[in-house]
Amino acid sequence: MRYTINHRPSFSLLEVELSQGEAIQAEAGAMVHMSPTIKMETKAKGGVFGALKRSMLGGESFFINTFRGPGTLGLAPSYPGDIEGLEIDGTLYAQSGAFLASSEGIRIDTKWGGAKTFFGREGLFLLKMSGRGMVFLSSFGAIYRKELHNEHFVIDTGHMVAFTEGLDFKVRRVGGLKSTLFSGEGLVAEFHGTGTLYIQTRSMDSFISWIIPHLPKGRD
Repeated sequence: MRYTINHRPSFSLLEVELSQGEAIQAEAGAMVHMSPTIKMETKAKGGVFGALKRSMLGGESFFINTFRGPGTLGLAPSYPGDIEGLEIDGTLYAQSGAFLASSEGIRIDTKWGGAKTFFGREGLFLLKMSGRGMVFLSSFGAIYRKELHNEHFVIDTGHMVAFTEGLDFKVRRVGGLKSTLFSGEGLVAEFHGTGTLYIQTRSMDSFISWIIPHLPKGRD
């Protein structure tokens, strides 16, 4: 699949060149532009139950759009940030809302993150993408990679985008009770194992906390 990612990392736009019969599946509402030769079909991927689970638990849209070539297609997420294209042959786990698009054969499901994620700000469920092909993820801020080789690494839960098989994590407090309540850091995810971790340079939660005090107050 031929593609380019332009205007990164703040306002990234994914442009894909689809050959005759080639297809890409994308999150509903992600299309920016497309050639008139491209055909689009909308389905509840995985059936009604699978779409409900992905929508309610995984933070993604109920419907998935499939675009079939030939032609050029432009895709972008709803918020400012980066896009990363990953070629997978296996399984990739991502935070809720990170999925933008993928090859047609990639399966998208939700995975119970276990009780360890109960206090994680990203919720109890992860997106599970499996198969062989391209996956395009979006982030709030830029995306960078961290390779782990049988080691531990700690990040704020709001900065996690995705991670590969071979890594596991636990959610814990950053320090004592005082640090958890007043440091502004709260809870962190401690990853361990061997694999690749994808991290976003900004946190949506931190941005919302910053912007709320600046919003206009309602009149009494």
